[in-house]
Amino acid sequence: MNPIQKLREGLRNLVIAALEKSREEGLISYDSLPDFVIEVPRDEGHGDFASNVAMLMARQARMAPRLIAEIISGKVDIEQMPELDRVEVAGAGFINFFLNNTWLYKLPPMVIEMGERYGCSPRLDQKVQVEFVSANPTGNLHMGNARGGAIGDTMANVLIYAGYDVEREFYVNDAGNQIDIFAQSLEARYLQLMGAKIEFPDDGYAGQDVVDTVKNIIRDYKDSLLSMSSKERQELVVNYALKEKIKYIQSTLNRFGVHYDVWFNEKSLHETGQVNESVELLKEKGYIYEEEGALWFKSTEYGDEKDEVVIRANGLPTYFAADIAYHLNKFRRGFDRVINVWGADHHGHVGRMKGAIQALGYNRDRLDILLMQLVRLYRGGVIVRMSKRTGTTVSLDELIDDVGKDAARFFFVLRSPDSQMDFDLDLAKKETQENPVYYVQYAHARIQSIFRQAKLAGIEIKKADQVDFSVLGVEELQLLRKIADLPEEISITARTMAPQRIAHYVLDLAGLFHSFYNHHRVLNENKALQDARLLLMETTRITIKNALGILGVSAPDQM
Repeated sequence: MNPIQKLREGLRNLVIAALEKSREEGLISYDSLPDFVIEVPRDEGHGDFASNVAMLMARQARMAPRLIAEIISGKVDIEQMPELDRVEVAGAGFINFFLNNTWLYKLPPMVIEMGERYGCSPRLDQKVQVEFVSANPTGNLHMGNARGGAIGDTMANVLIYAGYDVEREFYVNDAGNQIDIFAQSLEARYLQLMGAKIEFPDDGYAGQDVVDTVKNIIRDYKDSLLSMSSKERQELVVNYALKEKIKYIQSTLNRFGVHYDVWFNEKSLHETGQVNESVELLKEKGYIYEEEGALWFKSTEYGDEKDEVVIRANGLPTYFAADIAYHLNKFRRGFDRVINVWGADHHGHVGRMKGAIQALGYNRDRLDILLMQLVRLYRGGVIVRMSKRTGTTVSLDELIDDVGKDAARFFFVLRSPDSQMDFDLDLAKKETQENPVYYVQYAHARIQSIFRQAKLAGIEIKKADQVDFSVLGVEELQLLRKIADLPEEISITARTMAPQRIAHYVLDLAGLFHSFYNHHRVLNENKALQDARLLLMETTRITIKNALGILGVSAPDQM
């Protein structure tokens, strides 16, 4: 249930009824209702909600917006909505609605009853796929993969809460030129470690992780690969390495709290002919032409700067061709909406990918691309570029070992994906209120401590229908008002793909709680107030836990 949406709909109905009544009485003339909004104003002095309906009616009614607003406000039947206290006209014609506190008193019973479902919307008959991380299985997971994991998984959680049927997918890039280079790198390291004097490929994968994989191959196969042809040897070592890398990726992402429903192999698109099929479909529709022996997609027709090759002159498909086939496969699986989380370096790929989807006959707006910027790690005010363990880029495993899953995930989602992120390793480990994730988790732990104290004191926690919430004061009502926003924040986040909203929401809620906690005692001699505050604490705890859960962050009972 979304209490803000419910209030907005109630006010909208009152405005429509007031307009119809005004027209019946000849006070306002109009043919159709404008698409007006009922929104929460930025300035609290302008009421709990405000509407721009009078502004939009002015031309049609041939009246000043202020006069229209005064007529509408005078016809609003306040008695039809118990939560509504008064209606005022402001400025050039805004209609401001002021509520009483009765709607806030209804929140604790509702939130407590819903529990972990608080924030959830009714189920929608819409299937959404979120594809994220999809790292090449040729090396360790790095900070870009880590940020993508936190953002993608949070978005999937948000969409589930918003009522969608969500499927998480990892696209395994196990085909193409990078896999050929990976195979050559593995073969070269194998032969070197077996004593052969050969050169390592200039563009090969030179990381320590490749050496470690080859040592495992030698452990299992010893020198038996020496008698194989180069083709057989490369096929064996790359298949071995891919299995090992994918197992590593799965294990590390599991540690990070990320679990996929589907692991989709790029190789299958080539083996089943789907890559060639997608190119043929585009050719039939007139979007493919041949030039210099290669086949090109007319991506300039969709705003791209230049057309893109899909089949090279040597007959081999490009990565873009495989990507077109992959997205065609997604839509054929029946997804109503497809979301990809990509690095900002893929920015130029967005338009042509959407263009290919449109050319294949699908609505391009059904494909959403969430781009994310780079991450810079800092320790002691200095950029950390290399891993102490391997001398290469810091891996996700090392980050989890250093700061923990919760801090890593919270920090990655705290900033807008399209902003470059500075990750302060020292701050992430601090057990102080400077650390945002600690600050929020500490709020949950503090509330649990209150309940432990109440239990030791033999205080009974009453049921919500036995408690009078009208005894709550200003700070308590501010907490309830913020709690009411969670379903709305989830709805907005699902629509705008801005996962940082949830992190900022729960930070604000924790701040209101800490302010209340530092100035008031929950357990006190005023029995009625104590009962109301205890249930307020449970309402706050549930909301914090649910918001943290969306972020993939735990809500500890003590710290």
